[in-house]
Amino acid sequence: MKLTRIAKVAIATAAAAGLAVSTLSPANSATRSTVVLVTSNQMTSLNSGTPDTNLTVNSEIGYLQGFGFSYYDNAPKLVRNTLFGSYKIVSQKPFKVQYTVNKGKVWSDGTPITGVDLLLSHVLASSSYSFTAKLGDPTDPEVRPAFNALGYGGIYDQTHVGLPTLSADKMSVTIEYDSKIPDWEITGPGPSAVHTLVHLAEGKTSLQSASANLAAKAKFEKAFFNYDTKLMKAAGKVWSESYNITDINDSTNPLLLVGNGGYKIKSAVTGQSVTLVLNPKHVTNPSGPKTNGIKTIIFRVVGDGTAAAQALRNQEIDLYDGQPTADAVQILKAIPTAKIIGYSGAVYEHIDLRIGTAQGVSEPYTGPFAGDSQKARDLRTAFLMAYPRDEIVDKLVKPINSKAVRMDSLMLFPGEPGYADMIKNSGVAKYTKGTQSEREAAALALVRKHSATDVKINMLWGQPSNVRRAAEAQIAKAALARAGFDLNAPGRSGWSGFLDSSEYDAQFFAWVKSALTAAGNTDIYKSDSGNNLVGYVNKNVDAAVTKLTATVLSDSERLAQYLIVEKELMKDAVSLPIFQHPGVTAVNKKLQNVKPNPLSPTLVWNYWEWKYSN
Repeated sequence: MKLTRIAKVAIATAAAAGLAVSTLSPANSATRSTVVLVTSNQMTSLNSGTPDTNLTVNSEIGYLQGFGFSYYDNAPKLVRNTLFGSYKIVSQKPFKVQYTVNKGKVWSDGTPITGVDLLLSHVLASSSYSFTAKLGDPTDPEVRPAFNALGYGGIYDQTHVGLPTLSADKMSVTIEYDSKIPDWEITGPGPSAVHTLVHLAEGKTSLQSASANLAAKAKFEKAFFNYDTKLMKAAGKVWSESYNITDINDSTNPLLLVGNGGYKIKSAVTGQSVTLVLNPKHVTNPSGPKTNGIKTIIFRVVGDGTAAAQALRNQEIDLYDGQPTADAVQILKAIPTAKIIGYSGAVYEHIDLRIGTAQGVSEPYTGPFAGDSQKARDLRTAFLMAYPRDEIVDKLVKPINSKAVRMDSLMLFPGEPGYADMIKNSGVAKYTKGTQSEREAAALALVRKHSATDVKINMLWGQPSNVRRAAEAQIAKAALARAGFDLNAPGRSGWSGFLDSSEYDAQFFAWVKSALTAAGNTDIYKSDSGNNLVGYVNKNVDAAVTKLTATVLSDSERLAQYLIVEKELMKDAVSLPIFQHPGVTAVNKKLQNVKPNPLSPTLVWNYWEWKYSN
């Protein structure tokens, strides 16, 4: 699969293998400079920028290790990080933006951060660069490019002009676009320790001297502007593969761990924990806000929500946020030493049907939903009509959030401006009118038009240990059986790696937003977008998404384009939303300034503000 970085969405992964509560070390036995938080998934990579590693847990851990030009607060509002650098429009016609790193900022190994460290962003998001440097065709379904990155096909790829230019002092990079784009503030570059990439590509296995680091940075700069295929290919292989590690100890190559964030990884144990400690260089020369007394942050893997809640009660952990069950919420509320924070996250569960072969997948999809024939469209329509969204919300979500409602727009959350008009005009009524029983009967009639026997459907949904998702699958299986579908839906370990697989006809999971963009969620359905996991092709959708990403629109004009996309999705029976995830954060009452963010990274976005009260 390929997920485009510009869309600013990640797979909200569900529970991984559980860690027995008895193996956790009590948080209250640690000094009050340590925060222990729960994740339901193990870290799979130090690089969340590839298709197979675009997971929330990877991005959260990465967020602690790196600062750039901006971040989102919990409003959510984009905040400029002036401690790291600045950016500004330097020309309207042609449209140019300059990004400047503040002098004196350094990587955790002491190497100065300069504009050269911003150049890798271009490589990761420019198809033209990949072609010119002979690094591969990012749209080739058979062969991945040297840099197996998420940025290809996004707005930067579509609108940038030529190469970025480097200032004389090498502290600034200027990027030219073919027009003013709506999301220019979040489309620009971020820093990467390119000297380590060169060292790794050359086979180095230890931190290098200051002079060697500067020489490596100069080598990358030269290779970038000269389209040096040999070096860039070697660097691409490192970037795409070498960071995919889950165990970190004294034998780990330290070049993989260089960053400029508040923390750096000290150790990791597969399926159990990741430990980060203060980055000494951040203490003396911060690239972002200074931390507030927390010296160590530990991510512990606890797959089951009830077990995580019990661990909080036992004061073995300090911070919990996940996919809680109703039972887990009751346990959380009864913990006298915990503070409970409820919120609505920018995360939504949805059901997708596969239409064709996903981009980058060689095995063709030939299942019952394939193509645009009347039979395929009728079967998809029947499946979505019968999908028991109300029952799922009533049984699994309302016990956690009594105000939860079924979600009926893929573009907007309930309560957002334009939501009521969207669901009135999109055609979603086809999937909501009548009772569940009536919809199942209508669906069965559609199925029987084309098949005298039940239609077999393979559905993907997540790890076997995810209690809520397992319950969702069982509810769906029962309802769809009454509509003429034989649903095969077991849990699957490593499920996120199969989201583009032709093996599955349907899948339900969640997307989580990490930025606010003019295009919103529409990029997921663009035919040439790496986000399009189900092989859907629709020229009207493509045109609307292109307009959203490349044109500055008013709110009403933007909503009109959203409606175009939504109408096509409903007409073609591609996908339906199910519910907005209820957010429940439980935190040790002594840990201050935990403020859940609706965008990802939900919990750790303001880690520098965390502190313990006396």
